Amino acid sequence: MSAADQRIGIKHWAEADRPREKLMGHGRRHLTDAELIAILIGSGSKNETAVDLSKRMLAAYGNNLSQLGMLSVRDLCRFKGIGEAKAMSVVAALELGRRRSELPVPACNKLECSRDAYRALHPHLSDLDHEEFWILMLNRASLIKGLKLISHGGQSATVADPKIIFRTALENGAAYIILAHNHPSGSITPSAEDIALTRRLRSAGQVMGIPVMDHIIIGAAGYCSFRDEGLLEA
Repeated sequence: MSAADQRIGIKHWAEADRPREKLMGHGRRHLTDAELIAILIGSGSKNETAVDLSKRMLAAYGNNLSQLGMLSVRDLCRFKGIGEAKAMSVVAALELGRRRSELPVPACNKLECSRDAYRALHPHLSDLDHEEFWILMLNRASLIKGLKLISHGGQSATVADPKIIFRTALENGAAYIILAHNHPSGSITPSAEDIALTRRLRSAGQVMGIPVMDHIIIGAAGYCSFRDEGLLEA
């Protein structure tokens, strides 16, 4: 991008490149740190977009969010284009992130029930505005070997490719897997498609020698376990 292009205001960018539109269209995980900060500060100046201003702030601290989070409102106001209101927004957001990171996470190395699986998956599948499909991999002692994102989709569906799922499980030496996805609508009621997919994957797991032990749906109301609800059987 040329220097002239960089001076064009964000409102004149292609819609897919605007931070707010990217957030709405693709989800927060697809935005860079600078784009997220740009949403917080709202605007740049006539010579600098909000994204460029955010990049300059990050670059001054080695692109380290932890260091940026240690700054005071007065420190941030030293950047040209940052006033008290913008500085307070950044400080407040980074402080919320710090507090969230300090919340205790229940230890859950061994799965003994569906709630243990939910606790392991919840940090990855909560608060999303789009569907994601994950697998939780276990060894023969029901200890967690790993979690893996398989796919992400829109607000009502995502793709769960059996080839990817079982290749991932084999590569990680999993003895068992638990399927998981979220419902952005908040509902935890399995759809007919959810049930049919689970039974297909369970049949494939039996052939592969990697049993599907459960399927967890996560939503605002908590979670649904296919095993607990008797939905695993054909």
